Amino acid sequence: MIIAVGCDHAGVVLKREVVKCLLDYSIGVKDVGTNDETSVDYPDYAALVASLVSRKEVDRGILICGSGIGMSIVANKFKNVRAALCNDLYTASMSRQHNDANILVLGSRIIADELAKEIVKVWLSTEFSGGRHEQRIKKILIIEESLEDTK
Repeated sequence: MIIAVGCDHAGVVLKREVVKCLLDYSIGVKDVGTNDETSVDYPDYAALVASLVSRKEVDRGILICGSGIGMSIVANKFKNVRAALCNDLYTASMSRQHNDANILVLGSRIIADELAKEIVKVWLSTEFSGGRHEQRIKKILIIEESLEDTK
């Protein structure tokens, strides 16, 4: 498995911890930056990760900014992306079980590093339930396709 990881300046410290966590689980990491705390624009990094996930060049993605909200908004503009902002273990689990989320978004100013690592662990280890949820994912794809027709 390869996971693309990106952050803005507010997420640099947490991103380092998340990358270590992924490597500890023997997961490949494609780090798209940023790598220092110089102010940058979160949409640039969200778009990098989301485009890789959308084109299936990586298996999943993780995005980190101060609140996670901006990254979520940007990532969900991309076809085939289901980005979920998770601040606890329950939402991490449900985002995978029911929504087959392929991008995890974390708010570095919302959650502590240790909790973030636990969220990553749950998100990685939780499988999509399928069943009735499969039909709902298909409906999301139909909506995406219909929106392309309006461009």
